[in-house]
Amino acid sequence: MPLSADYRPDPRLPILGADFADPVRAADFPSLRLRWRNDRAAATVGLAGLTDAEWTDHFGRFAPLADNLPGPLAQRYHGHQFRVYNPEIGDGRGFTFAQLREAGSGRLLDLATKGSGLTPWSRGGDGRLTLKGGVREVLAAGMLEALGVPTSRAFSLMETGESLVRQDEPSPTRSAVLVRLSHSHIRFGTFQRPAALERPDLVRKLVDYTLELYFPHRSGEADPGVALLEEACRGAARLTGAWMAAGFVHGVLNTDNMNITGESFDYGPYRFLPYNDPNFVAAYFDHSGLYSFGRQPEAVFWNLRQLAGCLLMAGSPEDSLVEVLNGFGDLYRGALTQAMLKRLGLAPRDGEADGRLVSAAFRALAAGGPAIRWEPFFFDWFCGDSVRALEGPRGAVYRRTEFEDLRREMAAAEPDRPERLGHPLFGRDGPVELLIDRIEALWTPITVDDDWSGFEAMIDEIELARTAWGLQGG
Repeated sequence: MPLSADYRPDPRLPILGADFADPVRAADFPSLRLRWRNDRAAATVGLAGLTDAEWTDHFGRFAPLADNLPGPLAQRYHGHQFRVYNPEIGDGRGFTFAQLREAGSGRLLDLATKGSGLTPWSRGGDGRLTLKGGVREVLAAGMLEALGVPTSRAFSLMETGESLVRQDEPSPTRSAVLVRLSHSHIRFGTFQRPAALERPDLVRKLVDYTLELYFPHRSGEADPGVALLEEACRGAARLTGAWMAAGFVHGVLNTDNMNITGESFDYGPYRFLPYNDPNFVAAYFDHSGLYSFGRQPEAVFWNLRQLAGCLLMAGSPEDSLVEVLNGFGDLYRGALTQAMLKRLGLAPRDGEADGRLVSAAFRALAAGGPAIRWEPFFFDWFCGDSVRALEGPRGAVYRRTEFEDLRREMAAAEPDRPERLGHPLFGRDGPVELLIDRIEALWTPITVDDDWSGFEAMIDEIELARTAWGLQGG
């Protein structure tokens, strides 16, 4: 394997030991066909130089990377699923395959899988992933990154030559194995398991591990549980604010689907909003709307409360943890304001002025209804360019009386990096969107003719959006 100087293996998960993860083996797939590889992400961890054959060996057969984990580890965790506690879950169709440091930042990153075979936590499932599910995750991660949302990055997608039966889509269907690159796979549910087992020693061990590896600036503090909850609240607020500005509906905000470092990952029945609708639900099985678009901040806060309950067992005082939780609302509102300003391409001014502008933007989205789709709104008003908005294809709507507050606030705002409007994307009539009908339209040619040209074109479109918006890292 050609090793780059940027390849810095640092396998740390074994430190936690057998109470937190089980050695497993990847499935022996009938065939492996590389459908997509993320060379831009691979370059950040020194793996872009792999040939396709080497890539397939490491991310399809899971031959260990040099000086890294000797074998895959399936993590143990519990979780609340739609607020019902489930002690029978864990990595049921995935595992952590490698840990390594990111070039430049030095952050510890995981390479982890989805659809890689049976584990002790498969619960009667087959441990596999549908090819359609893999395609959807590649698209979701790419689009969220383009929109400035903290997210895992889809790293590799291989078709594996098996036929899978699923109850919620036409079967048999094709299979795949996905690899994702993420800051952490330590979930809120990872803390819930030792807490449920009444093992305060393991809760403390996990707290120390998490602080040392992911929040080293907080390691060694007098109350590590409080320090960890503060960081988790900040990360969750930043993430939730970014979701709301992106018009993204995760769909399944269970405690085992939230990680401690505040990135979204493990995309199932997600959706991007077609237009503003607080009651919009992504998962067909979310009959009560528990995880609807408008209820996502509430769901995240509920999950943080479950994490705080676990940290009581680490010895943190209840009143101190409650005080941290009480600060989440302000953190979220600040994060939402920042995320909305970034999406609109506007420079921050002061809290009052920024709050007025963001409120006006949400009122405008509500007033526009189906006439103003979510993504075109941000596209039209990017960098506060009223001329583009009012003279564009949706200008007649924006000139209506109910948009007066928006027009006034935009006129008073200052653009941030207005040179971005010179990008070719902004010469078009509309933005890149990833609505459900677009994904279905991509899937049909793959199913019928093995035609991947639509998928490849969508990847190129998402990359165009990423470079145009310039929001990553924000």
